[in-house]
Amino acid sequence: MTKAAKVTRVDDAYERLREEILESRMPPGFQAPEPEIAERMGMSRTPVHEALIRLEGDGLVALVPRRGVKVLPLAPEDMREIYEILTALEPEAAASVAEARFDAEQLAPLHQATDDMERALAESDLDAWAAADDRFHRRLLNLHGNGRLTGFVQTLFDQAHRARMATLRLRDLPVKSTEEHRVILRCIADGDAEETRSIFRTHRRRAAKELLGVLERTRLTHL
Repeated sequence: MTKAAKVTRVDDAYERLREEILESRMPPGFQAPEPEIAERMGMSRTPVHEALIRLEGDGLVALVPRRGVKVLPLAPEDMREIYEILTALEPEAAASVAEARFDAEQLAPLHQATDDMERALAESDLDAWAAADDRFHRRLLNLHGNGRLTGFVQTLFDQAHRARMATLRLRDLPVKSTEEHRVILRCIADGDAEETRSIFRTHRRRAAKELLGVLERTRLTHL
């Protein structure tokens, strides 16, 4: 096998396992030996092992000697720290995007994600809503264009996404969140950096309070 082929197989294993974890098909607390995971994925053990090492670096799993791999639990304390960081960084990135005055074509992916959120909400399709919500935040970060910030924050997105998926059906329909996305997008399109920053900060704080309340009430750390 060439080096390039090996890298491709590791990347494939990483993306597939990451999706299994983020969509809770391998839920928090799931544990299995590496050979079992490799069989589950229909892949050989070497790329799966290397992919799991990367996922451990992302804070999604722990490699447990002689016991295999464990998907890390959803600790409220971890989520509180993650949302504190997101609340500090994302509003500033969004304000910078507003200041940059991107044109309609460049902002189109954000409009599409927001439209998709509204459509999913109308159809009570929470999985589609969560996917569109995640896409909005990632596309906004990409527009900001700071590669180091993007890499760091997207790792936090992955961890926060797990918590959102685990609590999504334990909360009220995300009507307020969807409305806030539309207002944030309008402020960005208008080039209003200060209002973008303010609304985005409020959006993150409200979402964090809601999610943490569910985690603390139900103690989903055992999932």
